[in-house]
Amino acid sequence: MACAHRRNNLPTEVTRSERIRHARGGSAAEVFATFLKLGLISFGGPIAHLVYFHRELITRRRWLDEEHYAQLVALCQLLPGPASSQLGFSMGLLRAGWRGGLAAFVAFTLPSAVLLFGFAMILPVIAGPHGQAALHGLKLVAVAVVAQGVLVMARKLTPDVPRALFAVIAGAMVVVIGGAFMQLVIVALGAAFGYVFLKNSSNIAADTFQVPYGSKTGTALLLLFAILLLIALGYPSAHSTFGAVAAGFYRSGALVFGGGHVVLPLMQHAVVDPGWLSTEDFLAGYGAAQAVPGPLFSVSAFLGERLNGGQGGFPGAAIALVSIFLPGLLLVAGSLPLWHGLARRKGALSAISGVNAAVVGLLAAALYDPLWTSAIHSAADFAIALVAFVALVATRVSVLAVLAACVLVSLVRVAVAGYHP
Repeated sequence: MACAHRRNNLPTEVTRSERIRHARGGSAAEVFATFLKLGLISFGGPIAHLVYFHRELITRRRWLDEEHYAQLVALCQLLPGPASSQLGFSMGLLRAGWRGGLAAFVAFTLPSAVLLFGFAMILPVIAGPHGQAALHGLKLVAVAVVAQGVLVMARKLTPDVPRALFAVIAGAMVVVIGGAFMQLVIVALGAAFGYVFLKNSSNIAADTFQVPYGSKTGTALLLLFAILLLIALGYPSAHSTFGAVAAGFYRSGALVFGGGHVVLPLMQHAVVDPGWLSTEDFLAGYGAAQAVPGPLFSVSAFLGERLNGGQGGFPGAAIALVSIFLPGLLLVAGSLPLWHGLARRKGALSAISGVNAAVVGLLAAALYDPLWTSAIHSAADFAIALVAFVALVATRVSVLAVLAACVLVSLVRVAVAGYHP
């Protein structure tokens, strides 16, 4: 009887051990290749990126379990900076150490940075009706991908009525009130809800979430972030020296909550107000950023190159790009070991269960606004997005194939019916 009991339990224990080793083991080359693919196909903005990551890294490759992925999402949503880039860096860091984190960041950012650096060559295509149609097709793909992600994560992270109800309420609050600050409020409310009402609902296994350094290193990174921010805040911006450019973009990356489009007013203040860049060039860069995959923060490569009428060149682009991402990466790297220690506490696990439900609500709200509102303008748009969603959920077709099909259909609509999205 005892032998039978041990035999029955053995597969579960082995599977769990294998899952833990798989989550921790990996190479920087593997991380780079994986995130380069994601950097090439991740259209639709930061919330869509989280779902692309989930599909590739959790569902397909199983680098982490659902609960710990949601923990990372929650942490990156709480911190200033680009949430999807911080999440990618964290996944690479947990997978293959510091080299893995750097590989994830470089690979995910490189495609969009290169495209935006060469924006002058692709501007005529983006400005024409066919370019707009292709962009609209990409938005439809993003709707389908995020809808699939909401469905998958809701099944895993809101398995009971209290969490499902809280996710619905959280999503409704974000849609009605809106704003990056409300997202932070929802995450905080999720933590309080979980701590009070989900005492026996947490099933998070803290042993699968291992940070390859300790709290002393984390504290040093947070201190470095603070010192650089103080320097950036006091740096004069009268002239567009490389030091002033680095300070301006570091401030933009360090002070933005919500990431994505929220950073644009800060970047405009950093480069347009001092006269480094014209308003026309700034808006052109913003428009181009909508047509490329990867993080919106990569528009800094365009802005850095266009400083003083295109005098920034490659050095300006590189300095702007590194400076705007650096504070967010320092923050998340410094917070990871502290978050890991917090997640081991029993009460914190219940709070994290509530945060997970809040994350589902945030994803559902983002599915409606801005994705649905900016992409679904007609019954035909709805039909295309629905077919793409069914293809992703019910078949093994790749995201790339769905992406190509949606773009092709949009181009055909322009060519045949003269449709203008």
